[in-house]
This record gives sequence, C-alpha cells and structure tokens, in this order.
Amino acid sequence: MAFNVAEFRANMTGDGARPNLFSVSLVYPIIATNGSLAGSKTTFMAKASQLPGSSIGTVPVNYFGRELKFAGNRTFADWSLTIMNDEDFVVRNSLESWMNAINSNTSNLRNTTANRPASYTTDAIVTQYGKAGDILKTYRFVGLFPVDLAPIELDWGSNDAIEEFQVTFAYQYWEANTTT
Repeated sequence: MAFNVAEFRANMTGDGARPNLFSVSLVYPIIATNGSLAGSKTTFMAKASQLPGSSIGTVPVNYFGRELKFAGNRTFADWSLTIMNDEDFVVRNSLESWMNAINSNTSNLRNTTANRPASYTTDAIVTQYGKAGDILKTYRFVGLFPVDLAPIELDWGSNDAIEEFQVTFAYQYWEANTTT
C-alpha cells in the first residue's frame, strides 16, 4: 500500500477528536457535605479524565489437550479524575466526607445514612465535544463511588502552579449514547 496523505486526510472526520474538549457532570450523593456545590464546581475543576474502557474475560476449557476459550463476563476498570483545587476546598472536602460516610476514618464503621448502595452511590457523565461545540459521545457511569483519594503534593518550589489531586471511582457499569 502506498503512502497517500490525501487519502489519510480524507478519512479523518472533522480533523480528529480532541482530548481537551470534554466535561464531567457528577451529582454527589446526599451523604457528601456541600455535595450540590461540589457537583457544580467539579464540572469546572475536572482537569483530566478518560473515556472508559471495558474487558471481556475468557473462560478456558480444556478438551483433549487443547485449551478452548469462551467469552466470559465483562469487567469495568476504575475511573479517575484529576481535579484542580481552589482555596475553598469544596470539592476535596465533599469527597472526603463522602468517603468518610462510607467508612469512617476513626471508627472504621459506615455512617447510618449510608446504609445501602443507593445512599452512597451516584451516576456521573463524561461528554466529549467536537470543535464546533457539538456532542460527539457521552458516557454515563452507573453506581459510582470514590475508592481512592490521592494526596495533594505540597512543595515550596511550586510557585506558579495550582494544586491538583486525583480521585478514583469504582462503578457498576457504563452506558454510552451509542450502546443499548
């Protein structure tokens, strides 16, 4: 096959999707302190994320010395956000209170208001936009809750930087606007 730049460009719809054109919508559960405010701020403070992936496992079965593989169950890897921190710490504090309700820092117990999954899980949506502002793709994460809140690095040498931290969520599954 000959290298043909014109054919390559002709097959690149819209000059390619851009990774910086996205937004995150996260509705915090009622157990999270200032969850409503944190949810609206997360849309603006979510600096980096991913469109999700998934894996279908295999079920190996041996038959007369040969391993045959059959399709197994789908699994969903955890989803991460990188959040910019501002001086009110609303997003960080809300995530800390959400995690503390699931499992207390001091007592190692779940808060009675988080006694069932519907009280400590929520949904999130990540939207990928085109360069004209049109929605190209949406993913809805169902049954999401935080499982890892990364530390915020402090450094006397970081003069011209905004604090960032990462939060990782587990979720049950995702739905896309192109799947049923």
